[in-house]
Order: sequence, then C-alpha cells, then structure tokens
Amino acid sequence: MTAANSAAPSADVSSGDAPPDARSPASPATDAAAALLGRLVDRGVRHVVVSPGSRSQALALVAAELEARDVVRLHVRIDERVAGFTALGVGRESGVPAVVVCTSGTAAANLLPAALEAHHAGVPLILVTADRPPELRGVGANQTTRQPGMYAPSVRYEADLPVPDQVDAGGDAAQTALLRTVADEAFDAALGAGLRSAGPVHLNMPLREPLAGELPAWLGMPVLDPAPVVLDPDRPPIDEQPEDEASGALYQGGGGIGGSDVPDEPGELPTVLARGPRTVVIAGADAGPDAEVLSSAGGWPLVAEIVSGSRFGPHLVHGYRILLREPELGGRVERVVVVGHPTLSREVTALLSRTDVEVFALRGPGEPLNLNGRTVPVDLIAVGAGEADRDWLGAWMRASRAAAVDLAPPAPDADALSSVVPDERLGAIRDELGVIRAPLDREALVDAVWRATWPHDRLMFGSSRLVRVADAVLAGKRVPVHANRGLAGIDGTVATAIGIALAAESAGARGVTRVLLGDLALLHDLGALLLPPGEAAPRMQVIVGNDGGGTIFDGLEVAEIAGEAAMDRVLYTPHTADLERLAAATGWEFRRATTRGELDQALTAPLSGRILIEVPLTR
Repeated sequence: MTAANSAAPSADVSSGDAPPDARSPASPATDAAAALLGRLVDRGVRHVVVSPGSRSQALALVAAELEARDVVRLHVRIDERVAGFTALGVGRESGVPAVVVCTSGTAAANLLPAALEAHHAGVPLILVTADRPPELRGVGANQTTRQPGMYAPSVRYEADLPVPDQVDAGGDAAQTALLRTVADEAFDAALGAGLRSAGPVHLNMPLREPLAGELPAWLGMPVLDPAPVVLDPDRPPIDEQPEDEASGALYQGGGGIGGSDVPDEPGELPTVLARGPRTVVIAGADAGPDAEVLSSAGGWPLVAEIVSGSRFGPHLVHGYRILLREPELGGRVERVVVVGHPTLSREVTALLSRTDVEVFALRGPGEPLNLNGRTVPVDLIAVGAGEADRDWLGAWMRASRAAAVDLAPPAPDADALSSVVPDERLGAIRDELGVIRAPLDREALVDAVWRATWPHDRLMFGSSRLVRVADAVLAGKRVPVHANRGLAGIDGTVATAIGIALAAESAGARGVTRVLLGDLALLHDLGALLLPPGEAAPRMQVIVGNDGGGTIFDGLEVAEIAGEAAMDRVLYTPHTADLERLAAATGWEFRRATTRGELDQALTAPLSGRILIEVPLTR
C-alpha cells in the first residue's frame, strides 16, 4: 500500500460512479476487501449488511461470495439508514458486531443515526465505508466528501485506510497483513476491549479503479496468526490534521468518545454497599437480569422499566411512578443503585437528581449518569453483611400490590354459560361477547402484546407513546426485551427489530419477534419494510397503534401553551397513510384489529413470515 500523497491521479475524477465496462482479471480493491472481510469473518462476524453502490462493489462482491460459501448471512438494503439499523439489531441480539457496507458520500452519512445509537447503547457495530481516493478530496470531485472522522465523537476505533495498490497472489502481501491487523483491532474495539463498553467502529476504505476484479484464490483459506503489523504511531488523528492535508495513509484513533465516556481503569474490588440506608434499585434500558439479582441480594425494592429486561422477581414494584411521588416511599429514599439507562419517567429522573440521595450507577456505555452532580460510578457492587430492612421492603411491596393494574379480560362465567335457565345463559353469552368485541385502547393493546410474548420470543418497543403506557401498567414477566433507548429516537425501529429477528433465528431461536410502535415511528422507517425477494423473511409481527399522528405531545407541556392549529400542524402531524396498502406494496401480510378478540387471534395465529397488524386508536 502506498500513502495517499504519493498516489497517481485516478481516472475516477470525472467518471462519476459509473462501473467499468468489464471486470479486471485482478484488482487491488477486491484483494483488500477479501483481506478485510475475510479476517472479520475469521474473528466471528456472521452477518453483513450491504447497500448497493459502485465505489463499494469490491466489498459487496466479496460479501456475496462469503454468503455463497455459507459462512455469513448477507442482507441487502436499498437505504443505508435502514442498513445501519438492521446491523444494529443484529449486534443488539447477538452481542457480536455485524458489518455494514456502503459507498461514498451521503451514503456514509446515512449510517450516522445507527452509529450514535450504537455508541449510547453500547451495541457492537462495524461500519465499512468505501471512499474516493484521497487526491479527489477537497477538489470538487463527484460524490466525495471528508469521510474520515465522520463518526469521530461516537466510534471506539476508526481508521482511514491506505489506498490498496497491490494484487496479492498468495494472500501474504504486506497490505493484506495490515488489513487483517486492522480487522482484528476493529473487531476487538467493537466488543469494547479496553474501553469498558461495546460500540461502533469505522473503517474508511479509499479505492481506485479498477473497482472490482476476480476474487483471490486465498479467500477463506486458514490464516496463520501473522507477525503483528506496527501501525504508524506518528500519524496524527484526524482532528489534528491540517484541513488542506490529503489523507488516505493509515491513521487510527480510539474515536472521539470523550474522557467522561472512558473512565479510569476499572477497580478490581467491588463497591460494598452497607446495610442501613433506605435503598431502591433502578433498572433502566438494557439492565438485564443483574438488577433483579442485586435487588434480591439486598432485599431492596426494584423499580424496573419495561425496557430493562429486569421487570420480574419478588421485589418488583408495580405502579412505581405513583409510589415515587409518595412522601412515605419515594420521599424517604436515601440511596439508589442504578443499572442500565433509565429514560422513561420523570419520577425516576427527579429521584436521581436529588442532592440528598446517594446514587451509585453501574458504569455503562455512552455518557456516565450524573444527574445530581454527585453520582458515584462503580464497576462492581456487593451487598454488605447484615439483615435486610424488612420494614422498608414491606412498605413498598404492600403499596405495589395496591397499585398493580389488572388488565386481564374477565373470565367467562362457566356456571351461567351452562345454566339451564335461558335468561342466565343468554346474559352470560352477552357478557362474553361484550368482552370479545370491546374496542381497544392503549392499555388493552400493550397488555395483549405482553401476554402473547414468551421467553422464546423477542419484543421490541418503539420510542412512541405506547412504551410509556406499557411501562405504567404492565406486570412483571421475564421475556427478552429490546428498545433503542440510547438516544430514544423513533428512527430505525422496524429495521432494528428485523436485525434482532435475523440474529435470533440464525442462532436457532424458534419464537416470534414482535415490535410494538406508533404510526409515526412506522412511517419514519417505511424503507425497512422492503426486503429483497431472495432473502428469507424473518418471523415478525409489527403491531402499530395508529392514532393518526404524534399523540405523545398531547401529554407534554407544549399542549398547554400551543394553539390547536399550531399543535396539529407541527407536533401532532396528522397523516392519512393507508397502512393496508403500504403492507401490500412491501410484501407484508396485513390484519386490522379493532377488538381484543381480533387482536388476540392475530397475535397467536401460526406465523411463518411477516405480518403488519394495525390497531386503530383514538387520539
């Protein structure tokens, strides 16, 4: 490989993105793509997501060959934003990064939302962006921008690779060894090696014509661990390079995650929490079972968000928002232990902002939690010796039982239904039909989806009004739950859920992946519904609570100050989209459920592919 500054000008200056007339017998671009992707597969990558483009054709063709050899699952997506979130979903479910490949220009920019979510949620993700050669940067060349550093504030590792200039006949050339080393470092960084949390990495690959050639014979052959390639330690990171300096020789960096995101070395000993202070455990997004284990060990009440994966166990608090406002419960909290990323309630935010409460937060991805200016970050927690405060726990559990909401439909009156008295029997039949035919509201919708979901299923919540309703009313249940709460955006919800389903099914899971979201979140991610005809459809149910717009704003302060016309125009944003036609246009089965009976039937019917279930709701 040569440094970019010494490279000869390319004919690519005026050719746009048109492919050459014929594939070259061999191409440095293809050999480089084979070295990079081949090594990532060796390390454990099993899913590659590709958006089509000319500049990235070598990477795409190598990915297609790896799929043909049955060593990866390849997913092709027209829209790069959809591709990024699909890869994010794979990493979310599997814990192993997926590779997403795209061409240059705005294609690379469309991966930024997924990169941001991966950073803040701690999800492994490998972004591989093809680029024009460095001599075309900053001179007005077509489809060319400054891609190096594009994701710098969020990535765990980034490299602007040298332009490949060698055809490697044996798979042992210097450029191949270097690319394999970069692949190793990128894979490790995506998993969080040395950085405490997993996250996105970015490999920018500038390429010159010929952009593709014959695949090297050594692709997929076993590789002996090579001698380590020493990467140039003197190359400045991208944010220190002069604006007019051409790039393209390898630079590497740990990304732009700030010092606050990467704390000191983790302590080897756990932080021991002594008995005494009145304590609650807060489980936010992605807390997982650890929060419940800690709650049980300490004998402490467990406040678990619906997206935490911790909403189960004997100490689970129902109706926690109301109880946190109670002076005798929330008002008496002296210590909080936080696991995960809490985002769903103002009551939790208010508690964590109190300066009179001692807050310990287990370190996680993204920015450290410190709402009260004195939160203590910890790596491990142990519970001190002694008896649990049974009075404190008991007060919470009694209040929890009183605050629990029973959304189960009333059981049929078996005696009346079998009565020989006509009026009794007919009355029971009318009551039963009334239950089945009752119109759906948001509480009944989230309850039906929650009841239909079991440990072998996956449930994805969109950042819509429905997730807050679910958080307020649903009981405890140990099921796999996902949600993009790193930044809590509505974008990419369906694509992320598809990635989750693909990863789960490829690992042998036999359940259904459900995604519960609002109509605007669905419309924001319509491109995710487009799946190539050659790819197997995952087992999915997309359940859409359609209230005609963004009703989440009706519950915020803006609803009290905005005029009705302005509120509808710029916040509620009403629409007239026909979801049945959208489903038909994108190849999804469709059902509309207006009653609890219809919804239960749709959720529990045998499923082999994908279905969109619309539930009309009033504003």
